[in-house]
Amino acid sequence: MTTTRPLGDTGMDITPLGFGTWVIAGSGWEYSWGATEDADSIAAIRHAIGRGINWLDTAPAYGLGHAETLVGRALADIPESERPYLFTKTGLIWEEGDDRSGPPRRIMRPDVVRRELEDSLRRLRVDQIDLYQVHWPDTGAVFVYGGEGEGVATPTPLEEYWQVMADLKKEGKVRAIGLSNHSAAELDRAEAVAHVDAVQPPFSAINRSAAPEIAWAHAHNTGVIAYSPLQSGLLTGAFTADRVLAADDWRAASPDFTTGLPANLALVDALRPIAARHGVTVAEVALAWVNSWPGITGAIVGARTPAQIDGWASAADLTLTPADLEAIATAITATGAGTGPARP
Repeated sequence: MTTTRPLGDTGMDITPLGFGTWVIAGSGWEYSWGATEDADSIAAIRHAIGRGINWLDTAPAYGLGHAETLVGRALADIPESERPYLFTKTGLIWEEGDDRSGPPRRIMRPDVVRRELEDSLRRLRVDQIDLYQVHWPDTGAVFVYGGEGEGVATPTPLEEYWQVMADLKKEGKVRAIGLSNHSAAELDRAEAVAHVDAVQPPFSAINRSAAPEIAWAHAHNTGVIAYSPLQSGLLTGAFTADRVLAADDWRAASPDFTTGLPANLALVDALRPIAARHGVTVAEVALAWVNSWPGITGAIVGARTPAQIDGWASAADLTLTPADLEAIATAITATGAGTGPARP
């Protein structure tokens, strides 16, 4: 994987695929993917780097800091010149006295942001974060995936927390700053305070609802790294209607894996002939589709083991034809899978 793309105007050129660490964060926390083995996770990180991936995406919310700790351990004996870029986040917080097995809060108070950054630097064993991102807009509420949760405090205004992020960049603690899960209107507000270097929206052939935010970034020379490009495993081609998810796997309660599953699997079946024509996996077709969308710089993909990485890493070198893209758009419309435009 030698091809790279400029991440907006940050000066960083990144590979079309990055390694995401949500899935390796282990069990015992809200939104876990289930139990993992640390040795397998570290091996996966190192294998991703060996395959040419030059950026890792993580967050302190993943496993109560465990994912960041694993990244720090995995990179400890790799020469600095050979290390990937490190992207992490802030804003999903467990406050003092909170049940750590329950959902975090969406908080971006300046003191919290600065504390979170220092904790991330320590766990990652670095002096500077390459891209520091706001995980979700501050609502002062308990976080519920896909919802607003229960209000518990006065939210910090976007302009205030984005100024803190800009200050951290000026201080040299972070190289670039970004916003994840923010609307186009919120991106406009942030841009009036300081340039948005990168955005991180969810985007896949199933969830296409972030198209307006991607278009905004494309118009503002802002990098875009898409998360969940395989829709939490649905677009790998390995998921079946009779698969039973573990009780501690957050996906077991997701509509994508329950009421929406038939339409989603029908879309996956429509990708299989395209994969066969190119001699690649369904996952690689799904990833190449995301990276073909104008404005997207790269996509975050998770893996629990080195072998899983080999099932999608070659997507970085796959170019879908206009006929492929038209066939996928037709399938999206016909199956009714997901939401958002079927083509740019």
